[in-house]
Amino acid sequence: MTNTEVAGGRTSQPEWARRPPNLATALTAELVGRIVRGEYPPGASLPAEPALCEAFSVSRTVVREAVKLLQAKGLVQIRQGLGTTVSSPLTWNMLDETVLSASIAESDGLLVLDDLVVTRRILEADMANVAARVADAHVVEKLRALVDRMDELVADPHGYADHDRAFHDLIMQTSGNRIARAVVRALESQVVNTARYMGKTTPDLCVASNQGHRRVYERVAAHDPDGAADAMFTHITEAWLVRRGEPGDHTRLER
Repeated sequence: MTNTEVAGGRTSQPEWARRPPNLATALTAELVGRIVRGEYPPGASLPAEPALCEAFSVSRTVVREAVKLLQAKGLVQIRQGLGTTVSSPLTWNMLDETVLSASIAESDGLLVLDDLVVTRRILEADMANVAARVADAHVVEKLRALVDRMDELVADPHGYADHDRAFHDLIMQTSGNRIARAVVRALESQVVNTARYMGKTTPDLCVASNQGHRRVYERVAAHDPDGAADAMFTHITEAWLVRRGEPGDHTRLER
């Protein structure tokens, strides 16, 4: 029997074939997690190349590529003759999916999500302001249809969520701010399936959430920029506080 065969005639992949297709990416993710957890604290030296090769059973080429990826994410500094040093969290690229996911998973991840929500509401409130100034009758009608449909979907969490995202995206598209929309969409895509961000979804919570959507729609339809911005700001804040659930310091959310 070869190393790819098992009893009963079935075949099994050899160990090397079951390894991730990109070892450097996999190793990077593991090292990001260790840095974020503080196993390699800021200012500390990352283990030397031979030690990493031995610890993870990978080649020097894989280690070097992984360390370069860590540097690109802002997690380490590579200095000739001084080795690789872990950087301050202030330099970490929090828009990077691996860094953000690892940060959310930690004990202070709720604070990271608070910051994400604050960033999102600043951008979306501004885009709602612009949308209220430029929205034509077609956009207003589409927003109304989405809000009305969400009223019908409060007992269908998945259907409601799809229309919720479509509502927000239509506001963002209408604003014409492609950069702000890209940032919001990138952040949302990384946490939309995270239980800690999504929280519980029940019909009564969907009803309350859609009241916020309707207020935004009404202000856009009335071509009230400041009112639309305030309605979006309030909606995103209130919806997050409900999903957040946990008591604690809300300082980051106060404005």
